[in-house]
Amino acid sequence: MTIRTALRRRTLITAVVGAMLPITAHAADFVAKIGHLESAQQTRNQMLEKVAALVKERTNGEVEFELYPQGQLGNQREMNEGVQLGTLEATVSPAAFLGGFNPAVSILDIPYLLPDDPKKSVELTNGPFGQAVCDSFSAFGVTCLGLWPNGQKSFTSNKPIASIDDFAGQKFRVMDSNILIEQFKSIGASAIPIDFGELYTSLQTGVVDGEENPLDTIKNMKFYEVQKHLLVSNHGAMEDVILFNPAFWESLPEKDRTIISDAFEEVIPDMIAHKTAAVDAALETIKENGVDVKVASDAEKASLREKMYPAARDAYVAKVGDAGQTLIDTYETEYKKVMAE
Repeated sequence: MTIRTALRRRTLITAVVGAMLPITAHAADFVAKIGHLESAQQTRNQMLEKVAALVKERTNGEVEFELYPQGQLGNQREMNEGVQLGTLEATVSPAAFLGGFNPAVSILDIPYLLPDDPKKSVELTNGPFGQAVCDSFSAFGVTCLGLWPNGQKSFTSNKPIASIDDFAGQKFRVMDSNILIEQFKSIGASAIPIDFGELYTSLQTGVVDGEENPLDTIKNMKFYEVQKHLLVSNHGAMEDVILFNPAFWESLPEKDRTIISDAFEEVIPDMIAHKTAAVDAALETIKENGVDVKVASDAEKASLREKMYPAARDAYVAKVGDAGQTLIDTYETEYKKVMAE
């Protein structure tokens, strides 16, 4: 046998054996488990999938996100604690679910806090005001990367709600929040804290007359089956807060941290578009089921804001104290700038 023939045989054997071995992908240097409460089909998870793909591509596979939607890793409180302790690398939570964890973030519960124009709203939450909200989380052992827009709330009721005067004497379900209770008091209504899981039955049996939620939630939970009227008011921002474990975040190379932060910001236009499409489809479903729908005019929204914002703001400051007043001052300064542009 010649040397050339022997080498050919050895090469062939090596190739065959190599083909029989399992192909092992390059393992990521950093893997972040990210938990949240929405389903895999909803806007938050869809955008997290986009972010995960961008991060994996731009870090050349060094950083990977593993997504756990629909409360697979626990309720929001458990996920917050996991991020604090480092048993979970990150969570993306509605700000409304974080007030007990960080009272300062409850500023986002204040009605008509953000402009109706999505671009102006993002400008406000991406600027000094949004940064101040994020900075408030550092005292609670988590790192906030930013805010994500995830829709706006509207009102439904079994009684007419076509004007401010119609709210007087009605009972509305709210989360357990003094800010939201004062919001309704300011327009003559009363607010009753009720667990979300009990809301459908409470509407059906008349425990409360109405509620507030994003249109896609109203559709998904079929509240239109037990409500006669809808006012598309867009009065309450549903902002998501992106929280990472500080030790994990600081362990990442600076270039990777930049890539991740940029990716979260980059998908915001897609997030707004996805949420808008979901809301539009939800509104059609609600109309098709016989609900009386009124879309509030700009003038009507301004009238609602004039009454609701000061009452809710004062309740927020009373709850949070000096830190809350400082955040309100930053907000009002930046709001004026954004609205003047």
